[in-house]
Amino acid sequence: MRARARATALTLALGGIPLAAVSPAAPAQASPPPGGLVVERGGPARTVAFTAARDGEAVIGLTAAAPGVSWARRGAEAAVVAVGVDGRHVTDLVVPGADPTPRSLGLGRVGKGPHKVTLRFAEGSAPAARRVTLGRPRVRMPDQVALRHSPIVVGRTGWPFGDPYQNARTDTPLLAWHESRPAAAPGHRVLEYSMVFSNEDGGTDTPALMARWGRTTDIEWVYRVEVDAEGRRVAGTGVYQGPQHLTLKFTGRYEGDHPVLQTCTSNNNMCDVISPRPPLRFLPDASGTRPADRAREAVMEPWTYRVMAQELRREGRLEEPSDPATREVGDPRAYLFAELAKTTGAPRNWGTAPGVSLAVRLEGDDRLYRSDHGERSWSIDRDGPASTTVELPPGTTAGDIASIEAVRTPMGLVDNGAPAVVTALHRAFFLNRAHLPDPPAFRWTGSVTLTPASPAAVLWKKGSRTIGNQRTPDASK
Repeated sequence: MRARARATALTLALGGIPLAAVSPAAPAQASPPPGGLVVERGGPARTVAFTAARDGEAVIGLTAAAPGVSWARRGAEAAVVAVGVDGRHVTDLVVPGADPTPRSLGLGRVGKGPHKVTLRFAEGSAPAARRVTLGRPRVRMPDQVALRHSPIVVGRTGWPFGDPYQNARTDTPLLAWHESRPAAAPGHRVLEYSMVFSNEDGGTDTPALMARWGRTTDIEWVYRVEVDAEGRRVAGTGVYQGPQHLTLKFTGRYEGDHPVLQTCTSNNNMCDVISPRPPLRFLPDASGTRPADRAREAVMEPWTYRVMAQELRREGRLEEPSDPATREVGDPRAYLFAELAKTTGAPRNWGTAPGVSLAVRLEGDDRLYRSDHGERSWSIDRDGPASTTVELPPGTTAGDIASIEAVRTPMGLVDNGAPAVVTALHRAFFLNRAHLPDPPAFRWTGSVTLTPASPAAVLWKKGSRTIGNQRTPDASK
């Protein structure tokens, strides 16, 4: 009720109109133009006026489309929109396609009263980019302590000799979220912030990313801090993920309570020392959080899969023609994307704990298609929810799948004998022709125990209604 009341207060402060769109020399309009606000290369900035009914963190949501732009084509990768509040540069928006895509950006802390959001076509845009249409802009002020402490991430520049606009063409931040857990002090919480990047130019190789993580986007935790019962930062508790994935104490500067970090490695780790005059900065809306008991990949919105696939193609990382018999990454539309849940039991002897791979059998095909491609180190060794993919022949559909199996895979030369228990297949889906996820074709819950003596179990079988002691959907219907 309080959140609804605050939203109503903001609307009333705007005279019943959530936003008034304003061109540089035109009077305020009752609502944004039907086609949205348009910012053009070499053209004037556009402004959006809003009145905040209270002090606090603001967020702007809109749809963004850049005609002639495609993240899949060199020279046409993206248009960049610089976003300011009351004359202060707050964040940049990289627009990687021509289709209207929902985006949500932090605007930082604003005071009670009137404000202007400025939107302008920015440097760093690809040569093919000429304009950006920004539809249905709406400012809101969520009742979220998490927004107050979310990190500002400065773009990777490769200073002093690198490309200062590289995040407009590669490894661009797509979205962010936070997670919260109790701290040791009563009433305190630890807030952790993570970001999804379109890819990573360094780090885990592409085939291993698909097998072990179920995507080629890069998902990294960025910043972690303890807050007290009033939402105030506890001094000295801020840490960030630095180079080599080290957890380092944050000693950089804050803008309000927002720590300022910079992507400084090819695998999107952070530094708290910022290079001189970096042109790009990102403050995505981090008010959302991960669904309980789900893998991090559950936060990926449908459009992020398309960006992921386009970057793979543009950077020449895809095998053509796609062949599931090789370990190279093929057409992402030939993969079954899946999320399972597993735990590992106590070891029976010394050695290495096992991993679990997902395997698929197709009707009329004797081959067993495995997520790990027969590479033991590519199986899933972490417990909890985890995502993976299984590469299948191009053109495979959900109706072609005869069974889905879990396979216990020793990770090292000596197997410690621990059982692996699989309890869920949260979802399994294909990408459609547009590289967007189809609705999940398979879900399963139950319990199967994989041991050295019995290393494989069927999770789903076509035509069967009960597998693993639980009812499961029949995808043939």
